[in-house]
Formats: sequence, structure tokens, C-alpha cells
Amino acid sequence: MKKPHIDYPINDDTLYRLADLFKVFGDPTRIRILYALSVEELCVQDIADRLSMTQSAISHQLRVLKQMSLVKFRRDGKTIFYSLADSHVATIMNQGLEHVTEE
Repeated sequence: MKKPHIDYPINDDTLYRLADLFKVFGDPTRIRILYALSVEELCVQDIADRLSMTQSAISHQLRVLKQMSLVKFRRDGKTIFYSLADSHVATIMNQGLEHVTEE
């Protein structure tokens, strides 16, 4: 059986950026937000309602997710809607779920 390997060169900067990315996934609230956004585009209030959290707490976590380019947003009047930044984010989530649920 062929041993899996990583196809990209890894220098120190890349290692630190990858570690920072995985740190973001270390918070269950952020995982819940990403999961909610994988289903549909939502505004802060909708996310807060679904997760039974305050808008302030959700906004704080969304800032972290935006900084890591995991979510994107669009403005519609006064409302800002959030969604996953791209298909890579859903892939990371799906791969992680597959890994932790396999027997």
C-alpha cells in the first residue's frame, strides 16, 4: 500500500500559518459557526439564535474566522451575511469529521 504524503513544500512560514489555521479549529464555538454556515448564508443574529449565544460573542468569533480567510461576507443594506469562504473550508470540516468518526 502506498504511503500517503503531503504534496506541498513546507517552510517555517508555512508551518506557522498552518498551525495558526488549526488553532482556529480548536474552538468548539467556531466549529459550530462554520457548520451553520456550511448549511446556509447567515447574519450574526441568525447565527446567535441558532447557537443560543450573544451577537457580541458571535461577532468576536467571526472576526477570527475572517482573519484566517475561513468565512466571507456580503452586505445587503444594513445587514451583513456570512458564508464559508470557499469549498476548501467545507472539505477541511468534512475530512476532520470523517477522521474523528471513523472506527
